[in-house]
Amino acid sequence: MKQILKYRNMISGAFLLGSLVFTSCTDQFKKWNVNPNEVTPEQMAQDNLNTGAFFTQMEKGVFIVGEDLGGEYQITEMLTGDIFASYIANINTYSYTSVHNDQYRLYQNWYNAPFSDAYMYIMQPWKSIADVTDKDSPARAMATIIKVLGMSRITDMYGPIPYSKFGTSTKVPYDSQQDVYSTFFEELDQAINALTTYSNNNTAKYMEDYDYIYSGNTTKWIKFANTLRLRLAMRISFVDKTKAQTEAVAAINHSYGLMTSTDDSAILHQTSSFTFTNPIWEVSESFQDMRMGATMDCYLNGYNDPRISRYFRTATDGAYHGVRNGMSGINKDSYSAAASGINVASDDGMQWMTASEAYFLLAEASLRMGLGNGSAQDYYEQGIRTSFAQWGASGSDAYIANSQSLPLPSYQDPTTSYGGGSTSASDLSQLSPAWDNTVGDEVKLERIMVQKWISLFPDGQEAWSEMRRTGYPGFIKIYTYNGVTEVANGKLISRLKFPTTEYSNNTENVNAAVSLLRGNDIAGTKLWWDVR
Repeated sequence: MKQILKYRNMISGAFLLGSLVFTSCTDQFKKWNVNPNEVTPEQMAQDNLNTGAFFTQMEKGVFIVGEDLGGEYQITEMLTGDIFASYIANINTYSYTSVHNDQYRLYQNWYNAPFSDAYMYIMQPWKSIADVTDKDSPARAMATIIKVLGMSRITDMYGPIPYSKFGTSTKVPYDSQQDVYSTFFEELDQAINALTTYSNNNTAKYMEDYDYIYSGNTTKWIKFANTLRLRLAMRISFVDKTKAQTEAVAAINHSYGLMTSTDDSAILHQTSSFTFTNPIWEVSESFQDMRMGATMDCYLNGYNDPRISRYFRTATDGAYHGVRNGMSGINKDSYSAAASGINVASDDGMQWMTASEAYFLLAEASLRMGLGNGSAQDYYEQGIRTSFAQWGASGSDAYIANSQSLPLPSYQDPTTSYGGGSTSASDLSQLSPAWDNTVGDEVKLERIMVQKWISLFPDGQEAWSEMRRTGYPGFIKIYTYNGVTEVANGKLISRLKFPTTEYSNNTENVNAAVSLLRGNDIAGTKLWWDVR
């Protein structure tokens, strides 16, 4: 990263006050190639949609995109979920800090950032929309779906967060994660009902010119919301199976259903009037800061997975190589050439959620709860096929039938400049892609999660959450736990710590939030739903 410290400090607890004027953010709209005249007069009259730019702001805030925001994306995504999921590894060193998230030693400016940005780019513009719409408005419904998506990622980083009382005071109390999830389900239910009513009575697209996910197609927004509801239901399925099953049934049995094809996938698209530099390209190719992770190396190469060429580009030797997480004193010049960068173009869109995830969620729901009309095997195999289709990779049938290939037996560092490379891959899940009905349900779950982990790329935050929730797939441990005082040796990091700015500006409430955790405010304390 060229300017990782250009990240500004969070605007204190007062920033959480929803009635604050949003001048600083709206000033940026003119830099984002958004036409302020795109909302039609009819839409403006229908729901007072003089806040269309706030909706676009929310779409750009889930996975942060915008002018000169590649470094911000690196902090909020790549230096959190992406490295914790072992999708990628850091190959840069920074003169201003001796600690690094990739070594499970959290750097405060980095773990402050996702929290701050979520309230700036998601919660505040959502409130601006909610203030001028009613609860049955399609505009609020679509914005609420985005809010739940974005804030579910934040609670799954930190645990308790300020949520239900956002906008009521300058020092906002925290909700427990259990209460946050309960509110998510209520909000999704309301949003889905509102959009279903609209879709049942209207064929016109809604807020088309401000929506860069589905171009105003409310039917697809409903499918997306149902799939998100199923995702969150399965997230809590080990801690509250009854609630999880209730929400899963509501999502699966809804009249519009779940995502079923690649056309249903939620992708932030670039258009002639809406452009940005893809931040994954910026960090991997412009900054040259990130490379394929060693765990991904072992799974994709071991399985001879055809998606490897879609996910990553070859190293200078023409092969695909990863880097082990958690190394220090790394030689960036050596690894930038010897390891594989991410295969993404500067003008590519940003993936939010794909239809393949819906099938893997159904596979688990079928296996553990008996839900859905198909078998766990049917859903599992369709998840793989849909992932291949999403990435334009061929050979899905042969891959599904492959009962021989396993992850590589060992990981080998691609350079000779660092002594920390070679390691056994015995911690990886030793399962082939082919379904096996003769094994127990726990092995079946592990197989589902291995292939789900692969298909979720590049969404490391979701992959990290699923690894914590289920314990699968196995991963190559970080290079050294020396100096790691908050995460047990050999374990996966569990969470980000509450922002230091909250301790400075929202002291009473953040201290109360610590009591809602299952331990101290450290990286090794497990979240409410992380009970396995």
